[in-house]
Amino acid sequence: MAGEPTVFVVDDDELARDSVCALVRSMGILAESFCSAEDFLDHYVAGQPGCLVTDIRMLGMSGLDLQERLRELNIHMPVVVITAYANTPLTVRAMQAGAVTLLEKPCDDHELWDAIRKSLALDAEERASQEYRQELRGRIETLTPAQRKVMDLIVVGKANKVIAMELDVSIRTVEARRHEVFSKMRADSVAELVRLVLEANLDS
Repeated sequence: MAGEPTVFVVDDDELARDSVCALVRSMGILAESFCSAEDFLDHYVAGQPGCLVTDIRMLGMSGLDLQERLRELNIHMPVVVITAYANTPLTVRAMQAGAVTLLEKPCDDHELWDAIRKSLALDAEERASQEYRQELRGRIETLTPAQRKVMDLIVVGKANKVIAMELDVSIRTVEARRHEVFSKMRADSVAELVRLVLEANLDS
């Protein structure tokens, strides 16, 4: 579900939630607040753009547990973690779970806004990359099975003659399919074709 970037604020401290939301809204960005990780998970719709600002220590699921739950759900939203109880193990665990940064309460407004702005930029970049990969995969899906076989052999460095032998077709047939592959993939060289296939990241 696409929409405007939103900063999702999860904290069981109402004053802290309101303070973060006020800062975000003063910058012209949408903000939604939740009193618990469970409440956030109940309302968040996968695919919404934005970032998450969460405290570590909360009643019920902790902020770190929320991070790890999002990863289990394959939701890779940038996260800013804030806490009044920072220590090395917590910081390491938060960063391993994908946090952009960990800030100590009370954090400076400029420091928090910089972290949020960075997170929103990272989310926008990742979404643009995903859209580009999807577009490349769409090009690949337009290939016929025969064209796909030729492309797969081109990108591993096989010459036309070798491809013809492996597929048991004529060199002229290989040349025709090769031309079709380059046309459909919008590639002007073998190097560019290889790059496009790699960027499509078909295993992900």
